[in-house]
Amino acid sequence: MNWLAIRMLLGNRAKYIAMLFGITFASMLICQQCSIFCGAMRMCTGQIRDVQDAPIWVLSPQTRYIDDLDPLAEQKVEEVRSVPGVAWAVPLQKGYGRVHMDDGRFQQVILLGLDDATLVGSPRSMILGQLADIDKPDAVIIDEVGHQLLWPGQALAIGKEMTLNGRRALIVGICRASLTFQTLPIFYARRSQAAHYLPPEPKTVSAILVQAQDGLPLAEVCARIHSETGLLALTEDQWAWRTINHYLTRTGLLLNFATTVLLGLMVGVAISGQSFYTFTVENLPQFGMLKAMGVSDLRLVGMIVMQAAIVASIGYGLGVGLAAVYGEATRGHTKLVFHMPWQVLVLTGAGILLVTGATSLVSISRVIRLEPAIIAR
Repeated sequence: MNWLAIRMLLGNRAKYIAMLFGITFASMLICQQCSIFCGAMRMCTGQIRDVQDAPIWVLSPQTRYIDDLDPLAEQKVEEVRSVPGVAWAVPLQKGYGRVHMDDGRFQQVILLGLDDATLVGSPRSMILGQLADIDKPDAVIIDEVGHQLLWPGQALAIGKEMTLNGRRALIVGICRASLTFQTLPIFYARRSQAAHYLPPEPKTVSAILVQAQDGLPLAEVCARIHSETGLLALTEDQWAWRTINHYLTRTGLLLNFATTVLLGLMVGVAISGQSFYTFTVENLPQFGMLKAMGVSDLRLVGMIVMQAAIVASIGYGLGVGLAAVYGEATRGHTKLVFHMPWQVLVLTGAGILLVTGATSLVSISRVIRLEPAIIAR
């Protein structure tokens, strides 16, 4: 009976294409919006993921997310270093400044002050220049996207000068860094140099980056730091999820993307559901003849399920493929983010399964209630 179900499905090309279009559109919309949402969440945690040398972040207990760090006193670094299980701990300073260009333009930027001795938290990779050049007077390193924002349309180049918070800054290197949620240029400098750019404050340590001793679980070291110092100690994943949770609960990102995904499901149900139901109604005489010939309801249900599975699998593949093409086409764009982990594929598949399941139930109920005598009428 499977070959007969396939012939019935492909025999009505108009209905088949309409069902396929509905599933494809719903699949593409769900996958695309979920991927953009995941990309936005990765932007929120970009600076956390860029710090690859230290797996533990020590923060003020009042700190909620990466863009709102409550500064700590300098002596807190020594307290963390004295905790058993800590291999080393270095301070990280984060602040905001304003760059003034020669042509009168200005731009707010993020300034990260790295520990002078270790440079822990330095850029992941250099595009131009060397990390060692950061020791030069007034030296800063800018990220690639920040250079494009400050000098749009110009080729990447080092040696440019600007005024950062009223003081001279010299670009000695261009690095590759993750996009941030604020999409501001990122400057790296030594802490001793960053002190000249940032306004004086009694507390200058934004976070403490910690490496645990070999063989010790990170969770145990975090618990020791919290017990000994009272500070908040989080692993990289915990800190990232804490930041993501802030944006999910304090902003409308989740609600906005969820609304779009729900609209995709509704469109899929409306288009494919109506087409599939109409397709079933038009084939009721054939189903009635099969019933009259002794075909069981279970076998007929299997035929309908197989027809729905064919449309769902092909539409799912086309929709996910189109979403992937969109993501590849926008890769590297400074204002568009797209990240498609395997969870997005599973979620999209579950949504399409829900759509096809709902539409199939309506058609199945109609076929089960069908009387074989319909072929006589």
